[in-house]
Amino acid sequence: MKIKQLILLILIFLFGLLLSIAPEQAWAQAVANSPVYSETTLASGWQDWSYNGININYANTGPVHAGNTSIAVTYTGGWSGLQFGYHGASLDVSAYDTFRFWIHGGTTGSQIIVLQIEGIEQSLTVQANTWTQVDVSLLSLGSPRTVSSISWFNNTAGSQPVFYLDDIAFINSGNPPPPTLPPGSGPALSVDAAADRHPISRYIYGINYASESVAADLRLPVRRWGGNSTTRYNWQLDIHNTGSDWYYENIPEENAHPELLPNGSAADRFVEQDRRTNTETLLTVPLIGWTPKARKESHPYDCGFKVSLYGAQDSVDEWDTDCGNGELGGNPLTGNDPHDTSVEITPAFVSSWVNHLVTKYGAAANGGVMFYNLDNEPMLWNSTHRDVHPDPVTYDEIRDRTWAYAAAIKAADPTAKTLGPVVWGWCAYFYSAADGCTPGADRQAHGNLDFIEWYLQQMHAYEQQHDVRILDYLDVHIYPQVNGVYSENLGSASVQAARLRSTRQLWDASYVHEGWIGQPVYLIPRMKQWTDNNYPGTQLAITEYNWGALDFMNGALAQADLLGIFGREGLGLATLWGPPDNTNAPGIFAFRMFRNYNGQGAAFGETSLRAISADQEKLAIYAAQRSSGELTLIVINKTALPLTSPLTLTNFQPASTAQVYRYSANNLTAIVREADMAVATSGFSATFPANSITLMIIPVKGTPGVAIFADVPLTYWAWDYIERLYNAGITGGCGANPLIYCPENTVTRAQMAIFLERGMNGSGFSPPSASGAVFDDVAASHWAAAWIEQLADDGITGGCGAGNYCPESPVTRAQMAVFLLKAMHGSSYLPPAVGASSGFSDVPANHWAAAWIKQLAAEDITSGCGAGNYCPDQSVTRAQMAVFLVRAFNLP
Repeated sequence: MKIKQLILLILIFLFGLLLSIAPEQAWAQAVANSPVYSETTLASGWQDWSYNGININYANTGPVHAGNTSIAVTYTGGWSGLQFGYHGASLDVSAYDTFRFWIHGGTTGSQIIVLQIEGIEQSLTVQANTWTQVDVSLLSLGSPRTVSSISWFNNTAGSQPVFYLDDIAFINSGNPPPPTLPPGSGPALSVDAAADRHPISRYIYGINYASESVAADLRLPVRRWGGNSTTRYNWQLDIHNTGSDWYYENIPEENAHPELLPNGSAADRFVEQDRRTNTETLLTVPLIGWTPKARKESHPYDCGFKVSLYGAQDSVDEWDTDCGNGELGGNPLTGNDPHDTSVEITPAFVSSWVNHLVTKYGAAANGGVMFYNLDNEPMLWNSTHRDVHPDPVTYDEIRDRTWAYAAAIKAADPTAKTLGPVVWGWCAYFYSAADGCTPGADRQAHGNLDFIEWYLQQMHAYEQQHDVRILDYLDVHIYPQVNGVYSENLGSASVQAARLRSTRQLWDASYVHEGWIGQPVYLIPRMKQWTDNNYPGTQLAITEYNWGALDFMNGALAQADLLGIFGREGLGLATLWGPPDNTNAPGIFAFRMFRNYNGQGAAFGETSLRAISADQEKLAIYAAQRSSGELTLIVINKTALPLTSPLTLTNFQPASTAQVYRYSANNLTAIVREADMAVATSGFSATFPANSITLMIIPVKGTPGVAIFADVPLTYWAWDYIERLYNAGITGGCGANPLIYCPENTVTRAQMAIFLERGMNGSGFSPPSASGAVFDDVAASHWAAAWIEQLADDGITGGCGAGNYCPESPVTRAQMAVFLLKAMHGSSYLPPAVGASSGFSDVPANHWAAAWIKQLAAEDITSGCGAGNYCPDQSVTRAQMAVFLVRAFNLP
C-alpha cells in the first residue's frame, strides 16, 4: 500500500507541476501549419498569379531544403514578380503568428527581391549557396485575419539569376506573444449630456453594395447602387457600360430570364434584397443623356473604341481584342461615334424607371425606393465616359441636367428624396470640369462662385420658381487623398499613422491636409455652411468614402472614427464605398460597434451629445443618448499603448455600473463583453487597450424596470418619451396617488401653452401674471391664463379667431405642426414652399398647413400617423405630445 501511495503522490506532484507550467504555455496550443507550397505543388486554394517576365519550376530537384523538390525562380524581365494568390477569397490566418519560408540564392546570391504581403514590403537578403530561414511576424503586418496574396518582387529593371524557395507556410511559431505594456497616462475626457444635443441620422451607417448577410447583421439603414457603371445603366435591358474602368464595353448583368425584362433586372433584385433586410435603397439614375443600345449575352460586346474601327491602341481587352482603351501613345483617340455603344435618352427614360419601381414596390413614402442619386461624379464624365461625353462638364450643363432629370423623378414619385450633384472630390467642390482645378472662364462667367455654392443657389431658385424641391441632399464624395491611405493594404507605419490623422479633414479647421490639397478641407462644416447660406433645409450626404485597410485593425479604427464624426457633425447620410469581401473583417466590426455590438440589435444612441477629448489623435470619444435614456460612449484608442484616462460626466445621473463592450487587436474575431465598470456620479477612470474601440453603456440612475407613471407601463409605445418629458420637468402628469399621465387624453390648447413654454424656456420658467385682457375667453383667473398670454406675447399664437383663444378646444396635428415650428424657430418663421407634394397621402399640397407639416417631417419631428398619412385633423394625444416635444427640443 505504501508503494502505491508513494507512486500516487509522485503522479500527483508531476500533474501539479504540469499544471503550473501550462498557463505560461497556453499561447502555444498546437495548430497544424498551413502550407503554401510543398513538394512540387501549391497547396489547395493557392494559385500562381505571377506577372511580367519570369520562369518558374515547381519541381526543381536541387538545391532542396526538405523533401524532394523546391521552387526555382528566374526573373527574365524587370519589375516582375512571383505571386501566389488565394482563389476566390482569402486564407484565414487568425490561428497563426508567423509566415515562414526558406530561400536560397543559388551560386550567385545577392538578388534584389522585395517580399510583399498585404501591402507590407520587406527587402530580402539572399545569400549564395545556402538556405536561409525567413520569418515574418503577422503582428508586424497588423495582425491580419486573412491573407489573399504573397509575392516576391523583382525590384530591378532587368533580369536576375535563379533563386530557390521551399517549405512556404503559415505557422504558429511557439514564441510567446509580446509582453503587454503598462498603461500610459491618457488625455482627459468629458461628456455633457445637456450640450450640443441633436439627432443622429441613422442613414450615416450605409454601405455601397453590401451583401445581404452584412445588411441583415448590421440592420443596414441604407444601401447604395452607384459607381461609374451606373452612369450608363439601361434598366430596360439590364445592361451597363463600363466606361474607362474596362474598355468602354456594354456588359449584360447576370439574368436567368432576360425575356422577362424589365422585370427581374439587377436593379429590381437590388431593391428586393433591401426589402428583405428593411434597408432603404439609394439608386443612381443616369443624367448623362446616353444608355447602352443593345443587350448581348456574350462576347464580342459593343464597345466605345473598336480596334477594327479606330485602329491600334495601347491596350485591348484580353477576352475581346477588338475592344481598346481609346488611347494611342498615351493620348486619347477622338472622333469616335457614341452610337457604337449607346443611344440618346431624355428625362422620360428616368421617369419611366421610377414609375416602374413605384408600380412594383410603392412610392417612397409607402416603402418603395427612398433615395435617388443624380448620376455619379459628372465632373469626370470626360474621362470615365468620354466615348459618349468627351467634353468637360460646365456649371450650366450640371444645372440644366439636374433641373430636368430631378424634376422628372419628383413628378413620378413626389415622396422620393434626391441627392446631387454627386461630385468626386476637392476640385469639383469649387470648379467645373471645364475649369479643371483652378479658377477659369467657366467660374468667372458665374460670378466667380464656388461651384457647390452656385449649384445650391440654382436648386433653390428652381424651387422658388416651380414650388417643387428637386434637391433634398447635397451629395459629395471624399477620399483621403493622402499617399497610401486609400488602399486595401495596411501600408507602412507612417501610412497607418496618416490614416488615423487624416480623418480630421472632415471636421477640423486647423488640420492642414497632408496630401496634394495642402490646405484645410473642413468638409462637413464647410458644406453645411454652404447649404445654410444658399439653400436652407438641404441635408448633407457623402455617398462615397473609404479610408482603406478595412481588413486590418488600423482601418477599423479609422472607420469607427469616421462613423463617430458623421454622427457628431450632423451628417444626413453616408455610404461606404468598397466594403470588405470578408463579412468578419475588422472594418465590418467597426460598423457592428455602432449598429449591433451584442449580436441582438443593440446600438449606439440616437441623440448626439457633447464629448471632448484633450487629445483626439490619441483617444477619440463620441457620445449619444438612447431614447430610453442610457448614455452610450465610444472611445477609440488610436495608439499602440494602453491609455488610462479620467472621464467627467455632467448633466447626467448615472447608475452605479456600466456595461463595456470592446473590439481590439487582441481579438480580431469578436466583440468582447468585458466586466461591468463602476461609475461614480461625476464620472470614472478607465484604461483603454492599445488599438481598440470601446463602447460603454451607462443607464440612468433609478429603479430598473419600474415605470414612473402607473398608466404608462414600460411596454407602452411612447413610454420613454413620456418619462423623458417628466424627467425634464415639462410635465408632472395628470393625477397623483398613484402618479398618472393620461397618455390617451387629448391635449387642449391651454395645456399646449404650458407644454410649449416649458419646452422653449425650461422647466423652471414661470410667466408673468395674466392681465385677462389678451383674449376674450381667457380671464385672468383662468388656471392657464399666464401661460396662454405668454404664448401670444411670444408670437406663437394669435388665438382661434374673433378675439378668442378657445383654451379647452383640442389641438389638431395640423395646428401642432405650426405651433412647434414657431416655438423652435421663432414667431417670424415661415417654412419652405410645399411644392407639388407634402409627402403625405392625406395632406394635399393646397392644405392650409401642408408646408408646415412637410417641414415638421423634414426636421425628423414626425413620420406621420402610419401608412404614409399624417392625420392632420386628428386631435393630438398627450402621448403624441410627449414625442413631439422631446424631438423638437432635444430633451434628454
